[in-house]
Amino acid sequence: MQTTEYLWDPESVTEDEELPLLRTESLMLNMGPQHPATHGVLQVVLELEGEKILKATPYLGYLHRGTEKIAERGTYQQVIPLTDRLDYICAMANNWAYVRAVEKLMQVKVPRRAEWLRTLAAELSRISGHLFWLGTQALDIGAMTVFFYTFREREVILDVFERMCGARLTSSYLRIGGVERDIDAWCIEKLRGFLATFQARIDEYDTLLRENRIWLARTKNIAIITAEDAVSYGLSGPALRGSGVYHDLRKCDPYGLYPELDFEVPLGSNGDTYDRYYIRVREMEQSAHMVRQLLDNQPDGPVMTEDPKLKRPDKVLVNMSMEAMIQHFKVVCHGFDVPRGEVYCGTECPKGELGFYIVSDGSGSPYKLKIRAPSYVHMGALDHMSRGYMIADVVTVFGTYDIVMGECDR
Repeated sequence: MQTTEYLWDPESVTEDEELPLLRTESLMLNMGPQHPATHGVLQVVLELEGEKILKATPYLGYLHRGTEKIAERGTYQQVIPLTDRLDYICAMANNWAYVRAVEKLMQVKVPRRAEWLRTLAAELSRISGHLFWLGTQALDIGAMTVFFYTFREREVILDVFERMCGARLTSSYLRIGGVERDIDAWCIEKLRGFLATFQARIDEYDTLLRENRIWLARTKNIAIITAEDAVSYGLSGPALRGSGVYHDLRKCDPYGLYPELDFEVPLGSNGDTYDRYYIRVREMEQSAHMVRQLLDNQPDGPVMTEDPKLKRPDKVLVNMSMEAMIQHFKVVCHGFDVPRGEVYCGTECPKGELGFYIVSDGSGSPYKLKIRAPSYVHMGALDHMSRGYMIADVVTVFGTYDIVMGECDR
């Protein structure tokens, strides 16, 4: 785009005089795909007037791995490790979103102890994810200390995850019909110790950020989106609740043990970056409150359904019984057939609503699998939330979504 403006009326200029011109033109600037603040391989083409953003166009696909098509070539159980790689910061929550969709299609009854473990893992993932977001958002804006503080607490949660399933990041802990294994007393004591100090740690973050003038200047009244626009763009999670919209699937469409837990859904009022920061900090407090309730009310029982199509037999039986060996072979190699039908199931993950749409043709593999990833949906509002702000504010807009490119490109 280019415009030309004359300094005075051209008709008043004689033939011997030179006509001075004032030219203004917009500048196209590529941000990424290697920019550190994009938190992954994302390219955004900015149309600028000086440093003011006229348009911001995101270009996705640099990390495309074909997750949905790969999932259609494996068994239903083999899809679980793929979900870890979507939002690899909160893998436990992704596992739950997927297995809930398959269980809904199969009408599987999950044992209470397994639901307890899933709810516990999901809220720990929420705390871990928000800690990661807070540290990296503060680092992008210029507050390095907060990054070290939040990762200090996150390491404790990753230690618990490692004890639960043997992995710290890509966990693959959940199974269709339950979870892979139970947890031991070490995890319980570790979590109780974490909860004893966590509120003081949150107060520490607040001391560093809440009234920090640089933090306020970079977040207050930046990337504002109204409640109506947030709904229109399909935002979910903290990005939606920051605009004052009360929508949380844990309350609106409860699952797991959430109906039995006492917790609140924090809401913002201005719909700016500061409100979304406020929402995530308050959500960490509520998640810690839920974890405390879960630890105080532990149910007993199995952690996996007794359905022989889904459950692998004990190793001792496999070594002694031909029937058990055949059952193990069928579960591991062939998997199980899922009744014909289709289902959509949404789960309240740390970044927003993660949904799985599955079409079954009656075989042991999904005929069609489509992922509704919050990071991908939120990128659709990038242009709307960037216009009129400065180049430096684009970094803040990236962070306010809490995007992970693994679930954008899938």
